[in-house]
Amino acid sequence: MHHFSNNTMSFLRTTGHALNLAVSFIVFSILDVLDIILCYVYKIIDYAIESEWKQCYCIAGKDAIIMPEAVGPKVLHVSCKKLQVEDVSDTLYERASVVMDMSRKPVEPTPATFKVSWAIAEMIRGKMDRQKPKERRIPCWSDCDCNVCNSWSCESAESSTLYVHVEGPEDKSEIKENIVFIHGFISSSAFWTETVFPVLSETTRSSYRLFAVDLLGFGRSPKPADSLYTLREHVEMIEKSVIQKYKIKQFHIVAHSLGSVLALALAVKYPDAIKSLTLLSPPYFPVPKGEEAAASQYVMRQVAPRRVWPPIAFGASMACWYEHVSRTICLTICKHHRIWNFIFKTLTRNRMKTYLIEAFMCHTHNAAWHTLHNIICGSPTKMERYLDIVRDKLSCTVNVFHGEHDELVPVECSHAVGSKIPRARVKVYEKKDHITVIVGQERLFARELEEIWRNASSK
Repeated sequence: MHHFSNNTMSFLRTTGHALNLAVSFIVFSILDVLDIILCYVYKIIDYAIESEWKQCYCIAGKDAIIMPEAVGPKVLHVSCKKLQVEDVSDTLYERASVVMDMSRKPVEPTPATFKVSWAIAEMIRGKMDRQKPKERRIPCWSDCDCNVCNSWSCESAESSTLYVHVEGPEDKSEIKENIVFIHGFISSSAFWTETVFPVLSETTRSSYRLFAVDLLGFGRSPKPADSLYTLREHVEMIEKSVIQKYKIKQFHIVAHSLGSVLALALAVKYPDAIKSLTLLSPPYFPVPKGEEAAASQYVMRQVAPRRVWPPIAFGASMACWYEHVSRTICLTICKHHRIWNFIFKTLTRNRMKTYLIEAFMCHTHNAAWHTLHNIICGSPTKMERYLDIVRDKLSCTVNVFHGEHDELVPVECSHAVGSKIPRARVKVYEKKDHITVIVGQERLFARELEEIWRNASSK
């Protein structure tokens, strides 16, 4: 009977997997076509409402790309303030259809080339012709224009820095430690301030200064329309808004998911300032041999496998593979987040879930699209280098936490970090996922953090 049961379960798993593949092929083939249609629909609407085309990566992306040797793709980026070469992920402009992806061949390294499209040339000419160009602060018609999402648009000093939630003693002489919290993708500082902050001990709250940032493009922070939301931009904004503004000399970092990439970049940039590094669900996908030439593409397929099941993989796949489908989702959800939030509060009256929904909805498509590709998909080579530097040149303690049932970033990612940095302590929480690694066990995790900080400070 036991043997029969095992055979039955094996048959059901095989059948379910085959069904998932078949349904996924049909669904994502339809989405491939839909994304092309939406591209033209949005061009018409953008021009009708704003009298200008909104640049996308469907056609013009390749022509504006710079491919220098052994560095990775870059793009010539023109903002209202400066002209510079930016690191970008090739996944922004190279996303094969389902049919093409099935027949793809190994990618061969390409020689260095330098290409600038006519559109970029026109942008440069237009910028140079202006005497005092101003950053566009009016939100796109498809983005939310509420006071929360657009508070940064006012002309003030605060509008050029991130929103930072700060807690700690008012008397600076009482501050013993500084802690910087960095949230993950499509989230906000509320991920920390509504979970960990309230359950920290009185001793910690009275002697530690806590900083929880809203990353560029998310929450209450600026959402510039001309930003590419690259790793450099994100890191520089954290520096400007926290480290430089508050004149922090030494600090601990706690980061979740995508924030772990930024945390490692900060640790490498400030090796003598980092006292401890705590990473939750870090998206580290070691690139196997033979895939180095297309490392970003490999990571994109791990994060967004184009499967309808599990649901979180389906959502990640739509957000990552389809520029215009994901814009439609943002138009439906983010632009009308006040309505959705009201409905959710009315139906559930669950405050814990409500703040997660609020954090999930307060961003622009431009911010989410570029951050996903340029930070998660575009950073495998940087992650390797950062982890090597942390292992070899930094002396700070490294702690890694992961949920056993995380379907978005598999637990193998944290084990890979542990293999890369032997001194790192890796802890896997049973029956927890990408969110419940913290939510639902806030007190337990707060005690873990306080012990990490105490041990690091005593050293």
